[in-house]
Amino acid sequence: MVKGMSMPTPNRLAREKSPYLLQHAHNPVDWFPWGEEAFAKARAEDKPIFLSVGYSTCHWCHVMEHESFESAAIAAFLAGHFVSIKVDREERPDVDQVYMTFVQATTGHGGWPMSVWLTPELKPFVGGTYFPPTDMPGRPGFITVLRRIAELWKSERPLLEDKARALLAALREAEHEVEGRPEDCGITWTPEPVLRIGLSQYARIFDSTEGGFGGAPKFPRPVNLQFLFHLATRGNKPQQDAKIALGMALHTLRKMAAGGMHDHLGGGFHRYSVDAEWHVPHFEKMLYDQAQLAQVYLTAYQLSGEDVFAKTARNILQYVGHDLTSPEGGFFSAEDADSLPQTGAARKTEGAFYVWTYDEVREVLGEDRLEEFCAVYGVEPHGNVSADSDPHGELEGANVLIQRFTIPGAAKRFKRPLENMDHRLSDDRSALLARRGLRPRPHLDDKILTAWNGLMIGAFARGAQVLGDASCLRSAQRAATFVRDHLFDAATGELYRSYREGPAKIRGFAADYAFLISGLLDLYEAGFDLAWLRWARRLQDTLDLQFWDQEHGGYFSTTDRDPAILLRMKEDYDGAEPTPTSVAVLNLWRFGQIFHNDVLLDHARHAVRFFASRLEAQPFAMPLLLVGATLLETPPVHLILHSPDAAHPGLAALLAEARRRYLPQMVVLQIADEATREYFASRHAVIENLPASCTEPTAYLCENFACRLPVTKPGDLREMISHLEGQPPA
Repeated sequence: MVKGMSMPTPNRLAREKSPYLLQHAHNPVDWFPWGEEAFAKARAEDKPIFLSVGYSTCHWCHVMEHESFESAAIAAFLAGHFVSIKVDREERPDVDQVYMTFVQATTGHGGWPMSVWLTPELKPFVGGTYFPPTDMPGRPGFITVLRRIAELWKSERPLLEDKARALLAALREAEHEVEGRPEDCGITWTPEPVLRIGLSQYARIFDSTEGGFGGAPKFPRPVNLQFLFHLATRGNKPQQDAKIALGMALHTLRKMAAGGMHDHLGGGFHRYSVDAEWHVPHFEKMLYDQAQLAQVYLTAYQLSGEDVFAKTARNILQYVGHDLTSPEGGFFSAEDADSLPQTGAARKTEGAFYVWTYDEVREVLGEDRLEEFCAVYGVEPHGNVSADSDPHGELEGANVLIQRFTIPGAAKRFKRPLENMDHRLSDDRSALLARRGLRPRPHLDDKILTAWNGLMIGAFARGAQVLGDASCLRSAQRAATFVRDHLFDAATGELYRSYREGPAKIRGFAADYAFLISGLLDLYEAGFDLAWLRWARRLQDTLDLQFWDQEHGGYFSTTDRDPAILLRMKEDYDGAEPTPTSVAVLNLWRFGQIFHNDVLLDHARHAVRFFASRLEAQPFAMPLLLVGATLLETPPVHLILHSPDAAHPGLAALLAEARRRYLPQMVVLQIADEATREYFASRHAVIENLPASCTEPTAYLCENFACRLPVTKPGDLREMISHLEGQPPA
């Protein structure tokens, strides 16, 4: 906007709460939000719909907005021939899922911004992602596409409508292709051979040099690492398989922690790396990545004892606590990839907030500290970003910090004591962080999503358990309280999807329930407050009532209430976010063990069976569901801590011992007051048979409901737990 010019008249999006929609509120495009007003206009004027889907921290969404949606000429053409609808994919994942499935099926790829053209009845007939404003070699421009579709709508409309009907029918048929095995067919599905196939798939595409799976671009996809950690800890696994699985996971996490995708100054991780080295990231930071990566780094620390994993997990949690937490305790969604290079600049560029020139580093640190820091973090006089990683030249001469030496390696090279080297680099990072804080910050997407808050509640709760950090427990409790107070309808038992200046009217989706339940179960195990367990169990009832497929099994992503959603789908890929079914299966397994409830366990098995053929054909597609399937076939292990009261110092010592190692098959319960004992006694046979009282904290380790002799000393508990792992105590 040139100084002195007035702001364009806002469009309808100015009345919305979504930060993404508000970003487009001053476009000249006559945008509508998704809803009946837009649909009615399309029907009344007999126009096709142009649907644009994105999110507020999406770099290419910003590019298309600047190039096309800020163009008065393009806006005029859209107004004359289409009804234009803008959707925030994070607020309306149901809309995004339907039309992204169409785009991927018809073009072979997907992404955001997503551009789809629909009939007035909402049936898609043309789709794509980003379009440049004018024609480029091998790629039509947006205005060319608009003109061609407008001509076809006028001259060949019946063909377009027939195509739309046929494509929608094909998508519906594809949704029904994967069928669960009938319960009475006599076939018992077992995950064992699929696990071996899955491990071989990971090993085949593993990058033994840089970690991760496949080449550029590289995404973290934490579900891969969760699967490998699970393989590494199974009691009956071949030792060689366990070693391979653990090695791939730990190597990947070490490389990611050292890479440029990790923000070495402010903490947290960017979305993905454009190269195979984890060096140059796509700079947006998403809450769901922070949550899942914190979890896998905590697990890596439990399994390896390496401090780098604990430090990285703390680093993520501190970043979220400082930069992504609302004053009321809920967690914000994301920070943008783009920002202004300096205050008053005309245009945002990607990574401007995060990158450094050599001269900037020298100015902050001075000559006497420059050499060491630049050697450790890969800073070069002319920048360390290759042209291949920067096709638009936005990072020319810039450095993305990447750790080229470990702290011990740096101490050896520069002949400094280890502690001195660590302190010097820490001081250098603090100085650069302070200087970076003077730059214009990236846009913050401050909507609070129930699903992603559920993931982050779980991460903070696990941080409290593994790191023994009471502040992590408080963060998890505050966020859970916020969701309960602002995004939960106590009268109906239903969730809302998002909150920004009040809850949105959008009811929760399956992911909101499944992810929040998972976080609440982690929160229960972190502090043993029954209120969180009770609420989680109530949410499970609502999830089953509204999203469970009674005929075939598995969870639909949406309810059947909205006629504007043409496909009711089940997600079958554990990607950047796991599927609701995968998480729900793990939740049901945990509920089944906590309450000694075979009905809940059978419910989980039914969900797994629906995806059996998918798992057999492509184990790599749903690794988290495979973890759940394996746990359902694993004899349960319960650790019950019986104490005269919750404040007894001996109880904390037993709990700390229980949390030293990663044992996914073990459920921990604490009985430290009469109300808790009464709650569980009718639900769990082992607890029902506990002595009426105890004089000191006592641990009962039970395998398949057969309990060993109780112990009261942490060392004795360590011996018993090491027996479960099949290895000597650490």
